[in-house]
Amino acid sequence: MKTSPRLSLNNGVLIDQLGYGLYKVPTTEAASLVAMALGAGYRHFDTAAMYRNETGVARGISSLSSLEETGGSGEASPGMSRNDLFITTKVWNDDQGYDATLRAFDTSMVNLGLDYVDMYLIHWPCPRRGLFTETYRAMETLYREGKVRAIGVCNFQPAHLDRLLDSAEVVPAVNQIELHPWLQQAELREKHQGLGIRTEAWSPLGRGQVLADPVVQACAAEHRRTPAQVILRWHIQLGNIAIPKASSETRIRENMDIFGFELSDRDMAALAELERGQRTGSHPDNVN
Repeated sequence: MKTSPRLSLNNGVLIDQLGYGLYKVPTTEAASLVAMALGAGYRHFDTAAMYRNETGVARGISSLSSLEETGGSGEASPGMSRNDLFITTKVWNDDQGYDATLRAFDTSMVNLGLDYVDMYLIHWPCPRRGLFTETYRAMETLYREGKVRAIGVCNFQPAHLDRLLDSAEVVPAVNQIELHPWLQQAELREKHQGLGIRTEAWSPLGRGQVLADPVVQACAAEHRRTPAQVILRWHIQLGNIAIPKASSETRIRENMDIFGFELSDRDMAALAELERGQRTGSHPDNVN
């Protein structure tokens, strides 16, 4: 069975470069979709308190001790353990602040039924609230206590990162941002590289809007791949971590099947030309 390659975070922890995103997945569906994704080779799952599906994710991974994977040969391989997974969750805006973050984390741990999470993130900077440095200080406490293996942020702009790093003792492992061919975030990616922060893409397919782009369509036809596979392969070759969402077993498996081909330099250059600064979600300065 194919699984994603892993990248090293700035503290040496390994993360699967391709994960499964659970945004807007109802908790009643999360368990079955997580089970499908596990069977397709996914090991990295991205949820959040705001998604209200942490309990569904917990049900999806609860059978790990007896799970059997079937490879292409049809032979079962040994079951996986918790150590094979990378689970991310996030603190929501209403729970920012030192004590509130610690309480929110405890709630997420109960919901997930885990002894630790692999990564804990600030969901949005909420700059007008002015609490993200205090929130991050609580996350550093959780990191030092061994309750999380890595900590990071989401949707932080360069100014937010600068303010955070003025007081932070631990450099964020990732910044999870909206990123796709129509919003390539070159300035942020360059800043991340200089700081040793991994770039993680949410909405890596532009919420499906980019799939119909003629350049993407042409590239997909040339490689005999789907437009989604081409865009996800673009992310992988850029070095991004990507967490696409999919709601059917066919799409789940197609999204994982991107490691048997490569985009050429010409393909990458053509996709780079698609930048238009177009967001499908909110600008971080406007979320408070």
